[in-house]
Amino acid sequence: MAWRLPRASAAETGPESLEWCLPKGHIEGEETPEEAAIREVAEETGITAEIIRPIGVIDYWFTGDDRRVHKVVHHYLLEAKGGIITTENDPDQEAEVAEWIAVNDLCRRLAFPNERKMAQVAVDLLANGS
Repeated sequence: MAWRLPRASAAETGPESLEWCLPKGHIEGEETPEEAAIREVAEETGITAEIIRPIGVIDYWFTGDDRRVHKVVHHYLLEAKGGIITTENDPDQEAEVAEWIAVNDLCRRLAFPNERKMAQVAVDLLANGS
């Protein structure tokens, strides 16, 4: 599952400048990373899911409006249990489109190299029956 977000560059707006990325977000309150992952997928894609196993952590910095921000993202292999794909429940309205993407196409479609690495881990785990 992946969704598209507009690019950060103001020069590249409109439907043709969307990038595919994996669902993610902030941990709220006393949530565990696992609980946050399940909630974020449900909010941003409409899909309810269960974690099969962790697949990795991405740790990076980016520049916000007026400061540098440190972000740590825990990634999990999840199994869809129900729901209908929609971005209507995304409280931040960051996701514009949510779509099922064949696992073998995921690495090619994701915009960010660190997310492509996480997707490749998932592809390898699924290929090996793990």
